[in-house]
Amino acid sequence: MRIGSKIGLWLVFVLIGATALVWGPAGSPAAAQQPTGSIPTVTGTPTGVFATVTYEEPINVRAGPSSVYYPRIGASLYPGQVVPVLGRTAGGEWIQIYYPGVPGNVGWVYAPLVTLSPGFVPIVEPPPTATPRTTPTIDPTLAAAFQAPMTPTRLPTFTPPPALVIPTFEAGAGERGTVPMGLVIFGLLGVGLFGALISFLRGR
Repeated sequence: MRIGSKIGLWLVFVLIGATALVWGPAGSPAAAQQPTGSIPTVTGTPTGVFATVTYEEPINVRAGPSSVYYPRIGASLYPGQVVPVLGRTAGGEWIQIYYPGVPGNVGWVYAPLVTLSPGFVPIVEPPPTATPRTTPTIDPTLAAAFQAPMTPTRLPTFTPPPALVIPTFEAGAGERGTVPMGLVIFGLLGVGLFGALISFLRGR
């Protein structure tokens, strides 16, 4: 019985010691050892070329490098706004920018309205232009209703006038030897002047 009592007491001490090791001196479970040290953080400055809006009013963002063949997409860019640059046209008139929220996250702005930061900007191909879903056709019957009928007109023809005939008067047989009318007129004029002269002299 003594040997059994000693073995029992020894087992009790072993259990008490193991419990002390697990729960710690304060009676709470021992926490596992945590690794010490700091987690590295990645810091840095974004690289690439950026475009800053320098125009004094909001500018449009379009689906391609043209204000005629490509529609306006998304919202406008405001003065001072900075956006990443992806490329440019061969002539440099339009700038391709990263523009999230639109198909492909790509837009185009007119180059004179922005200022680029230093760096290399590659040349990119513009997207295809939008094609109409249907090709408009003109009804020939309807078009003919608005066309004025063209009647052929004859060009004016020139008809030369008849030759001018100057009549000539020949003295008749009974008129030969008569006093010319001009001589009669001058004679009457001389008589009148002579009478006026006589009247003038009498008046004096």
